[in-house]
Amino acid sequence: MTDARRPLKSRSTAWAWALARALTATPITPNQISVLSIVFATIGAAAIAKWPSPVTFVFCALCVQLRLLCNLLDGMVAVEGKKGTATGVLYNEVPDRIADSVFLVALGYAAGLGWVGWLAALLAAFTAYIRLLGGSLGYPQDFRGPQAKPHRMAVMTLGLILAAIEQSWLATTMVLPTTLAVIVLGSALTCVLRLMSIASKLSGGAPHSL
Repeated sequence: MTDARRPLKSRSTAWAWALARALTATPITPNQISVLSIVFATIGAAAIAKWPSPVTFVFCALCVQLRLLCNLLDGMVAVEGKKGTATGVLYNEVPDRIADSVFLVALGYAAGLGWVGWLAALLAAFTAYIRLLGGSLGYPQDFRGPQAKPHRMAVMTLGLILAAIEQSWLATTMVLPTTLAVIVLGSALTCVLRLMSIASKLSGGAPHSL
């Protein structure tokens, strides 16, 4: 696979480098940081699935951001900190798929639309599958949106915060279903765009292998 690292502007920030250097100096491994993202996802997801309320919505939004922080730092500690392992590629992908699914399924139940949460999780996994399929064919991995992982988590974070405000001030419940709809439709479009890109490259005679 080529170009397997997601481009992130936050990777070049001073605070990210400071955190990565601090973690590199400890016995903590990149793989452990990757697994920690599942912990944050599970805690946040359980909160909104079992006790949906403005407080748990804000708490889950924080867990989403902590999950993303783990996703940022595991790679930085592995690559820039030179603490990568042979199994790092597995830890880079598998915890992401688990965290995505846990968050999105829980969001569905919190919105009273469990099946839509499962659909969102399925589409999220499919976007990653298509990206990795392109990489397995010898092409640069396609991280485009409109609902790649960072975009999905940004939409979920915003949706949770707005839902907390909505329920506290208006006592209505429209934001979470709307958030799910954006994620589902955007993820479906992302799948189509990534597949079209691969098909175009294959039709153009670009090299590929399985």
